Amino acid sequence: MSRMLDVSDDVRAEIGDVEADRLLAGENAPGGYDCTSCRTPGDSAQEATSTVLFVGEETAVLAFAHATCIPSQVVPVSEEQLQGAVRSITASQDGSGGGADGSSEQAVLGVTSGLVLIEGELRPALVVEPTTAISRPGSKSGDEFLPLLVEQGFRPVPDLKSVPDLLPGWSVLLAMGQLHAVLQPGTAGGSPVAWWQAHRPLQVTDSWRAAANKSQKVLVLAAPTGSIGHQPREDVLRTALDKAAANGLLVAATMPLAGT
Repeated sequence: MSRMLDVSDDVRAEIGDVEADRLLAGENAPGGYDCTSCRTPGDSAQEATSTVLFVGEETAVLAFAHATCIPSQVVPVSEEQLQGAVRSITASQDGSGGGADGSSEQAVLGVTSGLVLIEGELRPALVVEPTTAISRPGSKSGDEFLPLLVEQGFRPVPDLKSVPDLLPGWSVLLAMGQLHAVLQPGTAGGSPVAWWQAHRPLQVTDSWRAAANKSQKVLVLAAPTGSIGHQPREDVLRTALDKAAANGLLVAATMPLAGT
């Protein structure tokens, strides 16, 4: 049975014409799936569906998404992220999962943009907060999101009175006024890979973009799940950030801006 699938040229180039044609013919494509973007059920036999290929250093995983959520594309990710995705997919298929391990694999990084006043100047910032606790693969020691980031070079901040240190090798990708990704260094000196990538590019305000283009730097602030929340205004966001910092729940880094 044929499927309502879209296989982009980039995905086809990665998986080959034979596999792409088999997918379009319905031979290897699932009927029902969980959208890799919004996590809700989809049906490739009844609604337009995108093929999304996650590519790591050694592994590639083909996933599916509602075409209204995300176009068919190749998404570079770190090998560790990809292995976590594989475990998450396997767990969802066999009905297992949950607990400390499952929470880290199924977590989504929520990213909010805003201007933060530091040293008398409004600085463009991204606030990162996972949807669930993050633990190390195979670990049951609880939420380790902040320690994992500290190992990557982020620094704990007790307050927001000074600009965080620059984090070598990391950058924030902005293109045509939209936020696309936060990039981290590739393994063994390879090309940068996406630490976080927007399912669909996020629009930023004109004032945020102007501040970023002026300084060519972006502050990236991160806190554990439940620490910040989705705040409706920048003043409320600042209050939540100050509280998280005072409670020892905030790490930060400055990253160069890539793009415009």
